[in-house]
Amino acid sequence: KVLEDQVAAWNKGDLEAFMAGYWKSSDLTFYSGKDITRGWQATYDRYKKRYQAEGKEMGRLKFTDLDVEVLGPKGASVRGRWHLETSKEKLGGLFTLVLKKTPQGWRIVHDHTSAG
Repeated sequence: KVLEDQVAAWNKGDLEAFMAGYWKSSDLTFYSGKDITRGWQATYDRYKKRYQAEGKEMGRLKFTDLDVEVLGPKGASVRGRWHLETSKEKLGGLFTLVLKKTPQGWRIVHDHTSAG
């Protein structure tokens, strides 16, 4: 459900709703390539700079090959592929997410995404 909501928000161009799937904490971690981003705000700023700055576009996002593993009543991991198509390019790669059940519901606490 978290990922379905993220895809719907992304494809509407609603970055804030997309970010609702992430744990709103300074302890959130986002690994991509050689970069480590720590904290919800820094992750939001990274997405905003990359996909909403002048001349940038969010495009159409989809996730495939999802493999969800429940790790206990308050934890789960999700592995899969991401695909992003903009007017200029087609991007994609793999991701691994760690989710935790919080008082606000299931949230991504760690995102490791690769391109290629």
